[in-house]
Amino acid sequence: MTDVKWGVVTTFLGPTADVLKFAAFHLDAGAHRLYIYLDDPDSDAFSTLKNHPKIRVAACNAAHWKKLTGKRPVKHQVRQSLNATHAYGRKQDVDWLTHIDVDEFLITDTPVDRVLGKLPDTTVCARMRPMEQLAGDGTAFKAFLPPGPTRDTLVSKLYPTFGPYLKGGFLSHVAGKLFVRTGLPDITLRIHNTFQNDIMNPGEAELPSIDLAHCHAKTWEDWIKAYDYRLEAGSYRAELPPVNAAGAGEMTMHMLFKTIEADSGDAGLRAFYDEVAADSPEMRTRLDAHGALRLIDLDLAAKVARHFPEIP
Repeated sequence: MTDVKWGVVTTFLGPTADVLKFAAFHLDAGAHRLYIYLDDPDSDAFSTLKNHPKIRVAACNAAHWKKLTGKRPVKHQVRQSLNATHAYGRKQDVDWLTHIDVDEFLITDTPVDRVLGKLPDTTVCARMRPMEQLAGDGTAFKAFLPPGPTRDTLVSKLYPTFGPYLKGGFLSHVAGKLFVRTGLPDITLRIHNTFQNDIMNPGEAELPSIDLAHCHAKTWEDWIKAYDYRLEAGSYRAELPPVNAAGAGEMTMHMLFKTIEADSGDAGLRAFYDEVAADSPEMRTRLDAHGALRLIDLDLAAKVARHFPEIP
């Protein structure tokens, strides 16, 4: 298939600078359309985003939620899924749509449109696997380690204290995110999956040539600031299933962090962060020795300047 057009949908809450980086990066990567839903309807980002011809921005105010579902859902995951499904249901001028978070960036050596254009017509959705950023200068990532008989052993070598309690050595998800072919009936988009009626991920394929660079952990200060929210309502919340790593048993990430806190408080959390998330020459060496180091310069400042030149 030639002349493939693709788009991105996200729900955003945070500083305007972050959403402009996300938008500029994906515009630079060739996105034909960005659908950005502002969870804070009074966000300063609205006018800047609205003025860009390739961006469709929605302020998630009371009227927005009344139209979608009657009232604003309490859980942000539900809000994200409803907004993504709403974007999918709009009159589309893209052939493929991906629902990702504002701290996730598509990385590929081959243009995204060419990758998608090679998928067979029977493919309904295609999965990108994550790589997780190390907390340093922002250029080092740990690669996705495919499941298999050697993964748990390798993770334990890379992270000797906490590795046995982590799926794939990641703080956040290993499931990745999906591109979904547009124009299909009865499609619902979720965080990591899509449904057509009751069928999950119909016609799914893998996209090994596109990585999802996930900037989950930045500085220690950023990580610990987000920690309580993630523990209660985000990616470390209690309702998520056990990680199913070799040494974790039935332990969830929530249980792991609660155990660390009970044993050694903030010092224990810092030790966890330093071993699993922090960038260091030693960490890079260990990852590189196992082919699991990825070095990527997202070049966000230059891309913001290119696509939003009015921003000082």
